[in-house]
Amino acid sequence: MKITDKIFGRATPSVKHGFFGCLGGVSTGGFESLNCGLGTDDDPDSVQENRMRVAGALGVSPENLITVKQIHSAKCVRVTQNFAPDQRPEADALVTDCSGLALGVLTADCGPVLFYGEKADGAPVIGAAHSGWRGALGGVNEATIEAMVDLGAEQETIRAVIGPCIAQASYEVPQDFARGFIERNAEDERFFKFARKENHLMFDLPGYIAGRLARAGLKQVSIMGHNTYKDRDVNGEYLFFSHRRATHEGYAENNGRQISAIAILEGK
Repeated sequence: MKITDKIFGRATPSVKHGFFGCLGGVSTGGFESLNCGLGTDDDPDSVQENRMRVAGALGVSPENLITVKQIHSAKCVRVTQNFAPDQRPEADALVTDCSGLALGVLTADCGPVLFYGEKADGAPVIGAAHSGWRGALGGVNEATIEAMVDLGAEQETIRAVIGPCIAQASYEVPQDFARGFIERNAEDERFFKFARKENHLMFDLPGYIAGRLARAGLKQVSIMGHNTYKDRDVNGEYLFFSHRRATHEGYAENNGRQISAIAILEGK
């Protein structure tokens, strides 16, 4: 299953992107079925087959579907070539201006953010960020924008789309959780509303990410609007992996990760 953003997808024919849910793969159990997480306890052969399917949908070779060891940081790395799975750097965002490479981030409630921009001559620069609350608060999206500009992207051309993640209606947090956000910027109190449970709030993660991107100067930011915790297909199957849902249902240690990725195609 691949979801694309229509406006973002019309940026240029040389760039392809997709938000891949949990359906359409070969994994079983809690990892069912399109688990692309190299760091999970899933069968490695199943993960590789799943990633091969994603790479094919994006038009790149399987070894060029690149992800990092995500650590909930604000670290962004520049990618110029693929690297072996056991040599993945620790980071939470990637950028490149090289064709034939797909930059991917893995999530199971956190916000996947894909970026596209252009150099002065129109050449594309792309980025991908794993933006959970820690990364978003720490500045992972701003770090991605800065890295794209360092690669030659003109900031006014950079656009971003926030993919499927946990929605405010499903994201209950302790009241103290909001303190770090509000202390950083009092205006961000607007991303919290009272929950039914005493001393708890509901947090709008995609709204917060979009707000930070706008503050960073981006004029074009899209929110896909899918809720990883609740969304199902017409047959009642969940569309996405969700760490919070897996925790509530008792299989968090055997929960998969969906991938979101963007690529500059060769020869386009």
